Amino acid sequence: MKRLSLLSSFGKLAKRVGQTAGLALGLAIPAHAAPIELLNVSYDPTRELWRDLNSRFVARYEKETGQHVTIRQSHGGSATQARAVIDGLEADVVTLALASDTDAIRKKGLINGRWAERLPNRSVPYTSTIVFVVRRGNPKAIRDWPDLIKPGVDVVTPNPKTSGNGKLAFLAAWASVVTRGGTEREAVEFVTRLYRQTPVLDSGARGSTITFVQRKIGDVHLTWENEAALEVEEAPPGDVEIVRPPVSILAEPPVAVVDANVDRKRTRGAAEAYLRFLFTEEAQEVIARHHYRPINAAVFARHRLQFPPLQLTRVTTVVRDWEEVQEKFFTDGGLFDRIFRR
Repeated sequence: MKRLSLLSSFGKLAKRVGQTAGLALGLAIPAHAAPIELLNVSYDPTRELWRDLNSRFVARYEKETGQHVTIRQSHGGSATQARAVIDGLEADVVTLALASDTDAIRKKGLINGRWAERLPNRSVPYTSTIVFVVRRGNPKAIRDWPDLIKPGVDVVTPNPKTSGNGKLAFLAAWASVVTRGGTEREAVEFVTRLYRQTPVLDSGARGSTITFVQRKIGDVHLTWENEAALEVEEAPPGDVEIVRPPVSILAEPPVAVVDANVDRKRTRGAAEAYLRFLFTEEAQEVIARHHYRPINAAVFARHRLQFPPLQLTRVTTVVRDWEEVQEKFFTDGGLFDRIFRR
């Protein structure tokens, strides 16, 4: 599990004057380019992805502009990270798990309106979903959502109040009831029973991974598809395995420039180029290799065997929008608070 605790970091790089026009990324180069440092505030399990993407972007940006860029990373539960930016963490870009977390920053005036329209696919460079990770041989025979509430099954998942993984797992469980003909009352009963069988609620996805794999708590872990793949890679051979339920939730993590910060720090050009890079074929290949679902159809086709088909439900299938999600389920005193108190 050595990679699970690694944080991306890059050393300070020396000042260098740009020599060539960055045509591929649409860059305008100042006559005397000062050193640039960007801060990417992301959600919990993306450390390995961004470490790989950052090194490639830095090399590409330097080749095309002659200018060095240093990229620092911050990781944690998505809602917690959004709050940190609102409270003053000087992110140049945010790459959070949920559109609602990014929009919370927009509502505080730090990101301009219509931010999602600045980049392709409404600023979503990849998608993902929630899957199950189980112990060797799947001794509790967990194949679908109803299996999670069988007697004797302990579930590990992050806290939906702080974690994008936690919110999506809750919504996937809810959707597994209502999209199969169940009523809202039946969905409430299902998620109530599910969280009664959840002994640990970590604040973020990576914490839940450590709880499940290293501390060996629980029979099943509800986690991001990419995090599940990393667990299988890093655990002792055969120790854990992935189960993809027949239905799950479609996760669409967006990216955005934090306008107030980049304008004050004068890093807008590099920050915008950084996010545009995510939609290039080079970056999409990296995204696929880290088990995130690329939006580039050709890249997805080349990696389709690692993404077995399953029915993915959009959040808007079960609620109006992310604002209703927050109000109905996760605001203080909302449904999650009420069922958890039970």
